[in-house]
Formats: sequence, C-alpha cells, structure tokens
Amino acid sequence: MSRTRGYAMDTGWALILEDAGISVPDLLRRAGLPEDFLTRSERFVAPAVFFGLIRALDEEVDDPTFPIRFTESITAEAFSPTLFAALCSPDLRTALSRISRYKQLMAPVRLDIDERPGSLTTTYVYLDPSIDPPPSFIGAELTFKVHVARMATRHRVEPLRVTSPVPLGADDAYTAWFGVPVERGERPSVTFSDADASRPFLTANPALWQTFEPTLQRRLAELDADATTVERVRGVLLEGLPSGRTSVEEVARRLAMSRRTLQRRLSEEGATFSDVLQGVREELARHYLTRTDLTASEIGFLLGFEETSSFFRAFAAWTGLTPEAARRELAS
Repeated sequence: MSRTRGYAMDTGWALILEDAGISVPDLLRRAGLPEDFLTRSERFVAPAVFFGLIRALDEEVDDPTFPIRFTESITAEAFSPTLFAALCSPDLRTALSRISRYKQLMAPVRLDIDERPGSLTTTYVYLDPSIDPPPSFIGAELTFKVHVARMATRHRVEPLRVTSPVPLGADDAYTAWFGVPVERGERPSVTFSDADASRPFLTANPALWQTFEPTLQRRLAELDADATTVERVRGVLLEGLPSGRTSVEEVARRLAMSRRTLQRRLSEEGATFSDVLQGVREELARHYLTRTDLTASEIGFLLGFEETSSFFRAFAAWTGLTPEAARRELAS
C-alpha cells in the first residue's frame, strides 16, 4: 500500500554511504538535515525529504556511474529489511516477491511483478506522482535487483532487458555492468529469464526468515497504523485507478473494513470518499499532462474513466479548462 505522509529510512544507509566513500556529515549538511538523521532508531520522512537527500547525494558526488558503485557497496553487513528479506529467500523469484512486499520499509516505491512464460519483469512505481526521482535513484534501484541476484547466487546474472524513463548517463558503464543496454521505457524495469529467476540462492535461510518475518510484518503494520484514513484511501486509489477499481466498496474491501466504517472514518477527518477520489484524479491528471505525452483519452483511461467525454467534463469542473488547454498553460 502506498503512503503520502512518511516512509521509513533504511537503517543501512550510513554504512553503505561510508563504504561508497561518501562523507555522511557533508551529505547531511548539503541536504539541510540534522547530523543524527541516519542514526536515529526511527526515521519516518516525507517523499520530498527522501528525494531531497538523493539530490544532495547527486550534487555531492557529481558522477553518473555512482549508482553502480553505491549498489556494489551493499553487503549483508549493511542491514536493510528488503535486503534481508531477499537474501533469506530460496531463489530470485521469491526474493523479488518479498522485496515487493517490504519495499516501503526502504523507500517510497512500489515494486510490481509481471511473470510470463520464460521471463519475470519487475517494474518500479513511485508512490508520490508529484515527485520525479533523479536519474541516480533510478539507476540505483535498477542495479540493486541485479546485485542481489549476483550476491545470492555467486553467479553473474544478466537481465534480459532493462528500461528507464530518463537517460542514466554513462551508457557504456551501465551496459557493461548489466550486460545489456538500458532502453528507454515508460517506467524503470528489469526483466530476468525464468532460469535466473529460479536459480537457487546460496544465502537461503528459511529458519532465520521465519524468525524475522514477524518483525517485518509488525513494521509494516506500524507504518499503516500511522497513516490517516484519507492517506490509506489515496494509496489504494493510486494503485487501483488504471484498472477501474475505484468504488467505495472495493476500497473498503481492500482496507479490510465495511463501507459504513470507511465513510465514517473519512467523515471524522473532514473528507468524503468522492472528495478523495476526485482529488487523486485531478492530481494525477495534472501530473500526466505536464510530464508525459499521453493523449487526453489515454489519461482518462488511466484515471478510471470509462469514456473520454466523462474525463473532459470532470477536468473542466476541476479547472475550467480542457486537458489540452491546461497542458499548454501548465507548460508555460
């Protein structure tokens, strides 16, 4: 489930940064963060703060190949929930499934998995549509999955395909590291062969995983408990809009509560389900219009409108403009 207020900062950041040759105090000063930011026992931060730290890291390093070096600095010693969940797995397929479940304990990102005959593709979805992650973050996320596969199998796993919505820079370095060139795609993704997805992990530890999994589940529950009902509804809607799963009944079901309870809790927070739904739709519509070349009909489909005319009427009610007029205005 996506969140809009806060995310847990991974506990292994400080060690990984030091191993990558980065001065943590200098980085935190550049980002305008307190000196103990990466050593607190609990750090829940907004996506803007998280990506602000990433951009400060970009400025501190000024090297497009740094994501590769950063990823290669990640070892089992630099404990992180997602890394631990992955390394205890029996194979890459299971590891990616666990990473998908616990990814929000590390970053404001959702990992979708699409398995087809002969291949398995992981695609990253950024949970705050108002923020464009810097290329370095995309590069680090893409290399992380491949690094986990190589570290756990002690085999040079090479993906079938890698895509990024923006140029990562240093094309030759990334091609050499992945074994395939990074192609332009709508979202960051890595596709593995079925053979690599099934390759046994030498780091597999079922007993240790059974011991630690309840802790990860508790941390997820704590994140969820900290979210308001409006935030939780927004999260479900962001995931369900493209497939049209936007009814109050469907959202209530996914939040494990009755329709009446959901409406009551929203009312207690001064909101209605319709308000939240239209707010998410308007926010995403503006995002798609300013940051993509999607047509109005394509945007309407992604927002769960069955007909383009319905999207046009709703958008006019929100803004007083047509989508194309708003695109020109927002661009200027």
